[in-house]
Amino acid sequence: MKIAFVYDAVYPWVKGGAEMRVHELGKRLAARGNEMHLFGIKWWEGEDIIEYEGMTLHGVCDARELYVGGKRSISEAIVFSVKLFPRLRKEKFDLIDVSVFPYFSCFTVKAISVLSKTPAVFTWHEVWDGYWSEYLGRWKGFFGQTVEKAVAKISSNDIAVSDWTKNRLETLGVPGEEITVVPNGIDLKWISIIEPEGGWTFANPERKIYDLIFAGRLIKEKNVDVLLRAVALLKADFPGIRGCIVGDGPEKEALLKLADELGVRCHVDFAGFQEYEALIGKIKASKVLVLPSSREGFGMVVIEAFACGVPVVTVKEKYNAAQGLVEDGVDGFVVEPGEGELAEGVRKLLGGSLNYKEMSEYATRKTEKYEWEEVLTKLNSFYEELM
Repeated sequence: MKIAFVYDAVYPWVKGGAEMRVHELGKRLAARGNEMHLFGIKWWEGEDIIEYEGMTLHGVCDARELYVGGKRSISEAIVFSVKLFPRLRKEKFDLIDVSVFPYFSCFTVKAISVLSKTPAVFTWHEVWDGYWSEYLGRWKGFFGQTVEKAVAKISSNDIAVSDWTKNRLETLGVPGEEITVVPNGIDLKWISIIEPEGGWTFANPERKIYDLIFAGRLIKEKNVDVLLRAVALLKADFPGIRGCIVGDGPEKEALLKLADELGVRCHVDFAGFQEYEALIGKIKASKVLVLPSSREGFGMVVIEAFACGVPVVTVKEKYNAAQGLVEDGVDGFVVEPGEGELAEGVRKLLGGSLNYKEMSEYATRKTEKYEWEEVLTKLNSFYEELM
């Protein structure tokens, strides 16, 4: 098959769960003999079209800021969608798979799908609906919500990355039987051979360097400030508590200042952005992963933590899909979104009253269905049905 992926953010120049998904699936589909193309923003130097890990990358337009004032740039999404049309129209594909966010490119793909009679797949990483007003304010939020609903009406062959996203997509009027769930994946074999930071072994979790870890972009929706306040509370029971915050973003300076004000700067390492192998090494060296996000389309870091045998504490937020990955009291805890409740969830895992090893082993077994090859087989079957 000759397949085109469409997504403005391209891995490894832009790193995130959706970017990683497109990259991993693309290179694996190419290894199976498919001709793979990815249309995105030109983040790289040199020619507009390059070969990368078995895929042909098409630079649709010059690099632009994805975020303005900590929020996704609307102008970037519009420019990309306009420039996409002539580039995508030049070639004939057996199938086009567009990542729905940031929406405008979906209209371009739909037009080309109709004109060229090419099947189009719409991959939903998350559904915002009412969250738009919280994110952009009343009027801009109304516009964003209207655009999302319009995409839901024109979309077909819908893929949701989780049952959580599928359920939210149904609220936009897409029939459940028309949505196929194809989750994000992980490379379990590679994760298994990565050495934990500090040389921890499974037999002795007390040797782990970090009591807790967070990994993600430092933006308001991640609520890392709540995590810092939880650490301040946990100091009373665990005077030597040590945490690690992996990631970078517009909130970093404010978070550093808050850590100083709370007196936890010496308890929390701000590690910045980490390459994937180093990130996994740090997760393996941690007892608990904490994800207090108010919004997650999937929560890939939860599955990565489970693959490392690390239980997870996340929160009950309306737009947090990660809570759908955690079985409360089995492989972690899902708590109310406050520093006291977050601290209590972590306290249960650090306090020794639970069978930590049993929770760790259960979390590890749970990841088998997220192996990339399992995900790829399901996706490939879905594609073939459309041919």
